[in-house]
Amino acid sequence: MVITVTSIRLKRLWHFFKLTYLAMHVVRQMKGQAGFIKMKNTGFGYWHYTLSVWESEAHAKSFARAGAHLQAMKAGPTIATEVRICTFQSDHIPTWKEAKQLVMERGKVTHYQ
Repeated sequence: MVITVTSIRLKRLWHFFKLTYLAMHVVRQMKGQAGFIKMKNTGFGYWHYTLSVWESEAHAKSFARAGAHLQAMKAGPTIATEVRICTFQSDHIPTWKEAKQLVMERGKVTHYQ
């Protein structure tokens, strides 16, 4: 399995509403995507996290580069100060504690003003 963990640090607390709106469309896209296994999310305040599980890296990349997810990535600079992404192979789905630690330690970081 390929697992992608993403952390998003919002610029302002009220950006949560925009994040939620975007996420609603992303989840709809994800559920119809080939190779999708599972998705979960968590967060509070400024920090929000997603974890998605895919059959292969090709499936994960196909999802990430199209549709609602692509539109959500384009909105990143307007709602977030930072986005971290960690993608890895695993035969088990990590706990939230493990996932958060992985994305903070090994995630590719994009900072926005």
